[in-house]
Amino acid sequence: MSAEEQQAAKSEFDNVVSQSQFKNIGDIVEKGEGDDEDLGPMSVESLCMNCHENGVTRLLLIRVPYFRDIILESFSCEHCHFANNSIKAAGQIQTQGAKYTLEVESIDDMQRQLVKSDQGILTIDTLGIEAPREGNLTNVEGAIQRVHEGLSNDQPARKEQAPELYEALQPLVDRLKSFLDGTGFPFTISLDDPTGNSWIAPNTLDRGNKYRTKLYYRTHEQNEELGISADAEAAQMEEGADSEIVDGKEYCLPAECPGCTKPCELLIKKVNIPYFKEVYLWSNVCEHCGLRSSDVKTGGEVPELGKHITLVVKEQVDLSRDILKSDTCAVHSDELEISIQAGTLGGRFTTLEGLLTEVRDSLKGHLFDIGGGGGDSLETNEKAKWDRFFERLECAINGDFEKFGGQFTITLSDPLANSYVQDLCAPAADPQLTIEEYKRTDEEEDDLGLKDMKTEGYEEDAQKEEQKS
Repeated sequence: MSAEEQQAAKSEFDNVVSQSQFKNIGDIVEKGEGDDEDLGPMSVESLCMNCHENGVTRLLLIRVPYFRDIILESFSCEHCHFANNSIKAAGQIQTQGAKYTLEVESIDDMQRQLVKSDQGILTIDTLGIEAPREGNLTNVEGAIQRVHEGLSNDQPARKEQAPELYEALQPLVDRLKSFLDGTGFPFTISLDDPTGNSWIAPNTLDRGNKYRTKLYYRTHEQNEELGISADAEAAQMEEGADSEIVDGKEYCLPAECPGCTKPCELLIKKVNIPYFKEVYLWSNVCEHCGLRSSDVKTGGEVPELGKHITLVVKEQVDLSRDILKSDTCAVHSDELEISIQAGTLGGRFTTLEGLLTEVRDSLKGHLFDIGGGGGDSLETNEKAKWDRFFERLECAINGDFEKFGGQFTITLSDPLANSYVQDLCAPAADPQLTIEEYKRTDEEEDDLGLKDMKTEGYEEDAQKEEQKS
């Protein structure tokens, strides 16, 4: 195969992957899409666990645009005709787990690419049901179709053998069918994967809570479930240590590295921000794998109201303002076309320029893999949208305000009021800074766990429960 033919085959295969119209990984591997030196399928003779004869496992390495490399795996046995397929992450388990939430509102949303590892949990939140735990590369429509088929195929048998179960499941089957027909919009799905190797494709037009990403560090228990836990002694954390922390003093605690799970050091320091509150700076340093991460936590009680902090950025000095973004804070800017949901970047204590730079680097490097050429196979219109987005973001970071008519606005919305933007005129009012308090919505209260929190009278409730039992 000539170099031109190899490139043409690769482009055609990448186009198939980016479109995500397929629902069966085995079909892709069988067809040999993308057959070239780097991405061609590889066949390996392997044992069939159904009939114990030798079958064939086909492996295909591909790059998912704006995500990362994955391996498509398809097994087939010519003796018993057993077939199976799955996907595997081509790289290592990620440092952080990830949860993606999407409000599906149209047919276009149903075509979004979806990568689910065998550790990912896909939940149709609107119906409160989970998809089977199996790795697959498909789109939202394909994922819904698999759940629908799994429930509906056995309904005739249930109707005869278990009428009550049939009656309970039939409304779910009907709702899933309405989703596939396009008459049941909107509905919500979420994909939670502690390995960080699952993904739902974003869109440049996503606004508000339509598409949400939450990155999180795994607990020691989750590391144990994944089989990557270090010794139990390495899981010692800082519980109960806050009361002993002195302002300005640095503390070092034993911890477990979220990257390699080996023992590492957790550095903690408490600082007081003028006209705000006490803040805890966390820094994780691992001498084994070199991982360095940081986070910010605020102290004090839970406030009754949330806060919207709006800053009008006009001059270069505004980019140097200190910003504290808590892990419950969302960031929005119409001019920059930014809409960052709570939990996406975690807690950060930096400057406005540093925050925008981190948004750019996170999108390009960690989430979307722009630098590795992963975006080359995107449709021209979609790639142009992302190029425009990064161009405008770069102008904001460099202080090119003319691009936005001389200024742009950025808003921090924090339901726990734990975020802060430096007031350059303090203690006088800053004309470029607006702070508004607001009442949290029921959804925000539920997401933060405040509805389930009870600080008074819990002793009586416990006694009543003991009496009942």
